[in-house]
Amino acid sequence: MSQISTLRTGLIFGTDTGNTEEMGGKISAVLATYGCEVSMHNIADAVPEIFESYEFLILGIPTWDFGGIQSEWEDFEQQLQTLDLKGTTVALYGLGDQFGYADYFVDAMGWLNERILKTGARVIGAWSTEGYDFEASEAANKDKTLFCGLALDEDQQFDLSDDRINAWVEQLVVELEEARAA
Repeated sequence: MSQISTLRTGLIFGTDTGNTEEMGGKISAVLATYGCEVSMHNIADAVPEIFESYEFLILGIPTWDFGGIQSEWEDFEQQLQTLDLKGTTVALYGLGDQFGYADYFVDAMGWLNERILKTGARVIGAWSTEGYDFEASEAANKDKTLFCGLALDEDQQFDLSDDRINAWVEQLVVELEEARAA
């Protein structure tokens, strides 16, 4: 049994089509194989106390059109900026369309990362950009080798999502265990 099983874990997602929620469910199911029970919340119903009640948070956000932020996450922005997440570990996942919007792929995840870092949270789960075909992304580092979290493309690469989720959750478990051992 992994040490992750002892963490109070929440997954907060925003969704308009249901894809981000569905991917959150898959992430939660894989975490369950490590003994980790995940409570899922829609950002539309979230309050700051939900964020602050977990030791480990997974946050999911889709990118709309030309880098647009999912509306409920955008509505929560002011509250997001008041959160105190010192001592909380956060991992991000984002959905986007790398071919239809190659200049804005998973930009919303980059937007969310920027705001979460200001809360004092420790962000883990950076993900390789290898295997993706995009021009620009606010979620990628300067040399475009890593995203700030798991990038999923349910429009163009839906057949890769399950393998990516499995590998990312395994990575999160390792990163959490290394952090707790340090």
